[in-house]
Amino acid sequence: MTTGILLAVCRVHELLPTKDSTGVTAIDKRAVDGPVNVHPLGLTGDIQASRKHHGGPTKALYAYSQDDAEFWAQQLGREVTPGLFGENLRVAGIDASNAVIGERWSVGEQVVLEVTMPRTPCVNFARYLGERSWVKRFAEANRVGTYLSVVTKGSVSAGDTIRVTSVPEHGVTAAQVYAGPDERQAHALLDAAAAGHLALTPQVRKAALQALKVASPA
Repeated sequence: MTTGILLAVCRVHELLPTKDSTGVTAIDKRAVDGPVNVHPLGLTGDIQASRKHHGGPTKALYAYSQDDAEFWAQQLGREVTPGLFGENLRVAGIDASNAVIGERWSVGEQVVLEVTMPRTPCVNFARYLGERSWVKRFAEANRVGTYLSVVTKGSVSAGDTIRVTSVPEHGVTAAQVYAGPDERQAHALLDAAAAGHLALTPQVRKAALQALKVASPA
């Protein structure tokens, strides 16, 4: 069983103005002292300014791995502190980007989370970081982290142990979904869902169906 550590719990520090229709973004996340309560829509005290693109039950929490943060620290020549990428959970020992869709994590003594889909970078993320061609660079590296739903609520704190308690047999990861699943991966996701072993988000289902459409043109 894979185990890791929750390095930091992060929630919104300040709403920042944007040029889109929402008018603000909650991407400015920073580490806070625990314990922090976890509920079906995320962390107590955190918000998502645009629920159309962020948040909701299938995107309640966003996790990012320390190894990926260190990769970007070298690339950018700056420290990637917990929360800088808008994540709620900074984790070590767990590869969030390569977590399997439907994989479950037990965090601390109470909380159970389920991997749902990869994060898609947006223009507000790029503006916040102030890095040139950031969306393209982040996408090409495919170190995107993962969104999680809340299976069992409770509280979490920095230092909590994370245990990967179950991994679906289909084996398709968040990064593979983000890159565009191949035909085998698409069938594996859809078959697992049809068998009742997995609840696919609309975004993941769309990616799988698109892969089969491309593989079998009319």
